[in-house]
Amino acid sequence: MDSFPFLTALFLITAAAWLISFRRRKNLPPGPMPLPIIGNMLQVGSQPHETFAKLSKQYGPLMSIHLGSLYTVIVSSPEMAREILLKYGQVFSGRTAVQALEACNHSESAIGFMPVGDEWREMRKICKEQMFSNQSLESSKELRKEKLQQLLRHARRCSEEGRVVDIREAAFITTLNLMSATLFSMQATEFDSSVTMEFKEIMEGIAGIASVPNYADYFPILRPFDLQGVMRQSEVYFSRMLGLIEGYLNERIQFRKENPNAPKKDDFLEVIVDSLEAKDNNLTATHFIHLVLELFVGGAETNMTMLEWIMHELISHPDKMAKVKAELKSVMGEEKVVDESKMSKLPYLQAVVKESLRLHPPAALLVPRKAESDQVVNGYMIPKGAQVLINVWGMGRDSTIWKNPYSFEPERFLDQKIDFKGQDFELIPFGSGRRVCPGMPLANRILHTVPATLVHNFDWKLERPDASDEEAKGVMCGFSVRRAVPLKSIPYKL
Repeated sequence: MDSFPFLTALFLITAAAWLISFRRRKNLPPGPMPLPIIGNMLQVGSQPHETFAKLSKQYGPLMSIHLGSLYTVIVSSPEMAREILLKYGQVFSGRTAVQALEACNHSESAIGFMPVGDEWREMRKICKEQMFSNQSLESSKELRKEKLQQLLRHARRCSEEGRVVDIREAAFITTLNLMSATLFSMQATEFDSSVTMEFKEIMEGIAGIASVPNYADYFPILRPFDLQGVMRQSEVYFSRMLGLIEGYLNERIQFRKENPNAPKKDDFLEVIVDSLEAKDNNLTATHFIHLVLELFVGGAETNMTMLEWIMHELISHPDKMAKVKAELKSVMGEEKVVDESKMSKLPYLQAVVKESLRLHPPAALLVPRKAESDQVVNGYMIPKGAQVLINVWGMGRDSTIWKNPYSFEPERFLDQKIDFKGQDFELIPFGSGRRVCPGMPLANRILHTVPATLVHNFDWKLERPDASDEEAKGVMCGFSVRRAVPLKSIPYKL
């Protein structure tokens, strides 16, 4: 028994010496010394984006981190992000998927996680040229306009009754309504229809699972045992959502068979049915059903989070809110719902959205990449199989990139020609390169029209002006960073 402390110390020293030797031999990026077995997990903590941003000041823009048995490289600068996503985009085109996304074989069929091959290219082409093309989104904008009118009526009722609006919940429901309209031409007349609330329940269930750390993600040897019940719970929610989507698709296929001469609808289901009938690619109904699930799972959470942060920043900065109101009044006049086609005439609103994306990107860490082969980047070896995380949250708050990085200053984007669509690596909230988010064109419209409609028609006051700063602090929930406490505000009709 007396020798146990000595043997333990000897083991730790030997392990540390081996790791130092291994890093030098492999010329891996520098990083903090990991502990045996658990690596740097204790050091990373519950807010990894903040920890990585702090550590990058010491270790540089390419940094080694050990998350359990998962070797990870953290990218913390625009220059290194460009190397990973663009210059060596093919090498880093692989994905690592958390166990929850393996439910119902989702990660094998979803465009965001399937390998880059023929099926992925065909799916990507359909997304870019048909589903999310400007022509397609223009054709379906009236469907989304009706959903914005529902949001407006909901806010008006709250104003008339003196009730607060839970901005997070309103943003979540509105996002689901907008996506349902675009995907399925859903004609629900109520803001919180039963169908939307069913979608909401499923999405909240999936988000709840994602928000709890799963040890099997860091120790793959544990995956077959499902010790935390992650797969079991995920299967339940994924099965429900896949069943709903499959039902809508089958209804549309049957309608087309029974009404061959009926005019086609301006939604994604028509694109899917056309593709399945054409039989000119290798895609099946399963691929498309998982694509729609992916759009809901990814789009609902990220858009909700972003819309809440945009409203948070505007309500917290009345002078910025006043500028948005003045611009909207000059462009929209008496129109109540902001038309998507007029976004180009609203430069200050665009600047507000960009500044919000800089401070509060929808995913603090971009969806993980995986090295498909050994690759030297900036003089360091990134080995095959390494997970690569790009800390866009940290880049957005880096004083070497941005002046006054913690201040909400939309004006900075009036002077700089920087966009968030993947070409300017200072601001890549939706990623870049071949794995850029396919739903970005739709998200772009949602992130402008929803806050514009709320700001154009109401003055907004916080329910509790004396709320502590801790309530407005961002906390990691899955991949996104939400407000610690939902934003609740009182609308006053203009």
